[in-house]
Amino acid sequence: MVLQVLRALFVLLMAAIGYYFLKEQVGVYQIPPWLMLMITLSIGVLVVCVDILSPRRKLAIFSGTFLGLIVGITTSFGFSFIVALLVDRYMPDSTDAERAALTTYLNIVIAVVFSYLAISFILQTKDDFRFIIPYVEFAKQTKGARPILLDTSVLIDGRIADIAETGILESRLIVPRFVLAELQTVADSGDKLKRNRGRRGLDVLQRLQNNKRTEVVLYDSSARDAGPEDVDGKLMNLAADLSARVLTNDFNLNKVASLRGVDVININDLANALKPVVLPGERMTVRLLKPGESPGQGVGYLVDGTMVVVEQGRQHINEEIEFTVTSVLQTSAGKMIFGRMPHEPASKVS
Repeated sequence: MVLQVLRALFVLLMAAIGYYFLKEQVGVYQIPPWLMLMITLSIGVLVVCVDILSPRRKLAIFSGTFLGLIVGITTSFGFSFIVALLVDRYMPDSTDAERAALTTYLNIVIAVVFSYLAISFILQTKDDFRFIIPYVEFAKQTKGARPILLDTSVLIDGRIADIAETGILESRLIVPRFVLAELQTVADSGDKLKRNRGRRGLDVLQRLQNNKRTEVVLYDSSARDAGPEDVDGKLMNLAADLSARVLTNDFNLNKVASLRGVDVININDLANALKPVVLPGERMTVRLLKPGESPGQGVGYLVDGTMVVVEQGRQHINEEIEFTVTSVLQTSAGKMIFGRMPHEPASKVS
């Protein structure tokens, strides 16, 4: 709404400028009043249309262009004195009008050239641009909760919806448009398994949007994220631009993000961290579902999915038994608990 009011005020201001010119200056320039008013209104409407139809701008590009213009105009202003001296020195026989015309022409050319070079240099080096103050570097300070970018794998996984319903997430959840496009592509796949996974991801996104305790934003990324680069690369670029964290359960994306200095929250690491901590000697209850690899072993699973291997538990398959924890093994795939029946002695290693 504020942006629409700003655009309307701009058009009215252009009309006011045309009216002022019509009232005060039309007798000097001999221009028809209606023509001047139409020109200023047309310029105002044209600028607003370009602003509405142009793609999303990036603040870094705008600030780089603005700084480049300032540097270019300032530099050309300094050179204008040198140009005037050179013209007066090497064209002493010319008239004042000729020297003034040449000086103006050269100053305009120099201003355009220096502005172009300054803007080009700043835009090409904006990622490692530093203010020219020795040993001082300005960095963006981030306050409050940083936003979280959702990867396609997290939406397909579905656990993020359950996590969000707990109310523990205070950060804004951002779903880029290219992630949503990839999710729709998977949902339209000819493979039944992929199609079901894609539809589940869309259902999870709908659950997140309906959750009143979580803010979910569909983000239209910048123009450079519309190129041929893969989704992971676009996600890394956007995370760096927004100073955001990436939520994923993709192991390869986790490694790439670490190399590029992007903070990552891995759902699998979070799930492993929330599993209960058990110590040798504690007693637990589990239902054995299948025999283990070694003779006499029985295998079961806790509610959180942790695998339990119980010595001498094979004869208790499909029974809920109490066992004593002997050791805990943490692997990249998750946590495994080893135990034995309470009445069975610990196995001896020869």
